[in-house]
Amino acid sequence: MSTQLLNLRHVTDEEADEVRALLERHAIGYYETRPSRWGISAGAIWIADRARVPEARRLMAAYQAERGARVRAEHAAGEADTLWRVLRAAPLRVIGLVAGAAAILALSLLWPLLLRG
Repeated sequence: MSTQLLNLRHVTDEEADEVRALLERHAIGYYETRPSRWGISAGAIWIADRARVPEARRLMAAYQAERGARVRAEHAAGEADTLWRVLRAAPLRVIGLVAGAAAILALSLLWPLLLRG
């Protein structure tokens, strides 16, 4: 029976790719389930061979410790993505997302008033 190694909810594509590469580098068989279309269930990375689960968990613990230290160092050095950096890198995307959220909020709040006549 398979064992879940990593739930992919709130996991970046970069991190998931690094975990896949880690498992492949150590020849640990795995498979991946995709998230549901509506986001009700998240995807996951599963270890197929139960005998390799302890080894995979040790590798994940070491990887997560290394990644945590690396991300904290990036944040301390000011290299982490901030709202301002994302806005400067993709201003149209950010403006579009904010406008879309504002439109949904406006329709949600104004719809009952419009129905009253």
